Amino acid sequence: MANVAVAASEKARPMTGEEKKVIFASSLGTVFEWYDFYLYGSLAIYIGANFFSQYPETTRNIFALLAFAAGFLVRPFGALVFGRLGDLVGRKYTFLVTILIMGLSTFLVGVLPNASQIGIAAPIILIILRMLQGLALGGEYGGAATYVAEHAPNGRRGYYTSWIQTTATLGLFLSLIVILGVQFALGREAFADWGWRIPFLLSVILLGVSVWIRLKMSESPAFMKMKAEGTTSKAPLSEAFGQWKNAKIAIIALVGAVIGQAVVWYTGQFYALFFLQSILKVDGQSANIMVACALILGTGFFVLFGWLSDKIGRKPIIMAGLVLAMLTYFPLFKALTWAGNPALAQAQATVRATVTAAPGDCRFQFNPTGTAKFTTSCDIATAFLTKNSVPYDVVDGPAGQPATVKIGDAIIPSYDAVAAGANAAGNDRTFQKQVNIALQDGGYPLVRGAAQVPAAKLDAFIAANPELGLNADAVRATPAKTVPGDKLVADKLLTPAELNGATEMAVYTVGGGGAFAMVADPAAVNWIAIIAVLTVLVIYVTMVYGPIAALLVELFPTRIRYSGMSLPYHIGNGWFGGLLPATAFAMSAAKGDIYYGLWYPIIFAGITLVVGLLFLPETKDRDIHKME
Repeated sequence: MANVAVAASEKARPMTGEEKKVIFASSLGTVFEWYDFYLYGSLAIYIGANFFSQYPETTRNIFALLAFAAGFLVRPFGALVFGRLGDLVGRKYTFLVTILIMGLSTFLVGVLPNASQIGIAAPIILIILRMLQGLALGGEYGGAATYVAEHAPNGRRGYYTSWIQTTATLGLFLSLIVILGVQFALGREAFADWGWRIPFLLSVILLGVSVWIRLKMSESPAFMKMKAEGTTSKAPLSEAFGQWKNAKIAIIALVGAVIGQAVVWYTGQFYALFFLQSILKVDGQSANIMVACALILGTGFFVLFGWLSDKIGRKPIIMAGLVLAMLTYFPLFKALTWAGNPALAQAQATVRATVTAAPGDCRFQFNPTGTAKFTTSCDIATAFLTKNSVPYDVVDGPAGQPATVKIGDAIIPSYDAVAAGANAAGNDRTFQKQVNIALQDGGYPLVRGAAQVPAAKLDAFIAANPELGLNADAVRATPAKTVPGDKLVADKLLTPAELNGATEMAVYTVGGGGAFAMVADPAAVNWIAIIAVLTVLVIYVTMVYGPIAALLVELFPTRIRYSGMSLPYHIGNGWFGGLLPATAFAMSAAKGDIYYGLWYPIIFAGITLVVGLLFLPETKDRDIHKME
């Protein structure tokens, strides 16, 4: 009875000042680390332009692959390295090291000279810094969660650790706010030139504050007790994963909890943003603001569900979040389409393309780094349709013949890039133009920009674009700008042969004669509906993610806790979650359905639901200070 009374008083008492400091220090540092980590992804286009674009395609692809690997695949190795360190020397000093590594490597990205200044050393150093980020992040989360949980009283660990769970969302939110603020302040051109470095440089302020606070913290009481009793593990990795009784716990944690949590998290916060920008063609700035609003509205639910997990258990909340996500992802993402781009939704409902291709000409277009090349006529056709969010069916055609695309009454032949050789670029322009015209005629929200046409190519341009109904004399009567010849060559408007020795040439602007672009009409975008759907997706994230830190801490004994919980967490989130956007997109491309990729999170959430219900124990009433 005395123990029950003590436990009840622990649950009822307010949080002490020391406990608030522990949570604040751990959470602030983890917010900062996620902020650093997200910056790379959000600013990848600018980083690529400064560090990779100067190199041949093969070299550039290798660097892109390494950057991707460092971002996600390295994280479990960081969990092993720092998990072992945390179980050997302590929680406090280990995650003090991780924040120093993360902060310094992020700051150095902001001052790193680009490839035009120091050559190939620039991308090599960048990859090293990126790997250090991934390793540090692999050690940070386990340390923060373990440290907070071991300071929390029994019966309140879900609530205490839920503050750590807000950090990934807050880090994403902070990175979006800083990037948008700098963009607004400097303008797009200056931001692309040098302003993208500022968010990296600002991280040094967060680093200083975080290190100062963490230096004032004391070691966790559970680790101090274990150390005083001489029961620390001498080989935590071997004990955690080499002994079946502990390895079994790690496997159950991974498959029965973390994988489902990871795919729901990445779908709600990352794939939703990708879907808005890349599939629905909502402009990037608006999409970021929408996600930021949803994060503001939804973040408090991390704490709510963490608190609730202390009352009813971790497992019921996580499993309920998985079920809700599985049942509602399809209607929610369809609602996003109608709210984000109603013209596209209407066109998809009435116009469907048919790709006729020889057997074996179509491949599964898995391209996580964005560098893979798909060169068959079917792959070229389906990739283009997928990027333009056009639903399609693939039917078998005669062997040895290039694929064709049928849209309405129009039948457009595709081409094989390898067979086309030097003519591939011209074939691609012709194919894309014909498909775009057919889509535009079918009601797809395509707009065609202005074309800049040098005088030497005007007649050829008019002949190649009969649909514009242009008259050469009428175009020549319009105002033209005079452009230096070397600039025309640099901008690839003319070849040196076409310039034919001229030092300058008139260039005409032809409205509606340029490139096509699928767009979401800003006036038709329903902001309220989109933010509402995104908020629901974020709430699903909070259900599966809010209680999971407490669950993982409570699954493993003190002597191997840091190592034991870190590895399944980072395998689940770094690999299964990190691969979600690329895999979902490839699935959609293979099926010709923008929603088909949602089966990826639904299937893995279902696997976790079944394994979790059968094998995952409820842990909320465990006394982690007595676990050996």
